[in-house]
Amino acid sequence: MLAIDPANNDERENYKLLIGSIIPRPIAFVTTMNDEGIINGAPFSYFNIVSSNPPMISLSIQRSKGRQKDTARNILHTKEFVIHIVDEDNVEKINKTAASLRPNESEIDLANLTLAKSVKISVPGVSESKIRMECTLEHSLELGEQTSPGCDLIIGKVVQFHIEDEIYEKGRIDPAGLGAVSRLAGTNYAKIGEIFSMKRPK
Repeated sequence: MLAIDPANNDERENYKLLIGSIIPRPIAFVTTMNDEGIINGAPFSYFNIVSSNPPMISLSIQRSKGRQKDTARNILHTKEFVIHIVDEDNVEKINKTAASLRPNESEIDLANLTLAKSVKISVPGVSESKIRMECTLEHSLELGEQTSPGCDLIIGKVVQFHIEDEIYEKGRIDPAGLGAVSRLAGTNYAKIGEIFSMKRPK
């Protein structure tokens, strides 16, 4: 087996090893709002559950040459954001939002997405998602070198769930109906595929 010391790699080499190894990764489409009221939307695959009591999620937003991305900057300023689960029906539109735009341009308009008003926060979501979660900022951390952080780790508390009726029954979500897609390496994505069950040992 090949042994690789990450200290001998540059950032891109480690990036390729990580995104090729840690698969599949769920994708969060995140909406935020800037000072001018413009809604920013961007997808992130460094995303997962942190806690169910209280319900919290994590979002790691990589910096570009040390510069904070609009999503991180907006979250740290407003303390609010909306997480959407990317699925087979919306993935093409969401992919368009990964384009690099100026802070005063909206990816929502670019991808022709429809804004949906939130219940408990001021930042809206989009109606093209079967599941969206209104979140407030719980914690944030700058990670990496002290003089030049490489990413912003965001911990968000879910304050409101929105779930499409057709995929919800008795407190559970139908995975086939949701049709979530996941991120692999490069330009590759994956669908849910075959589902199998296995009992946990006592």
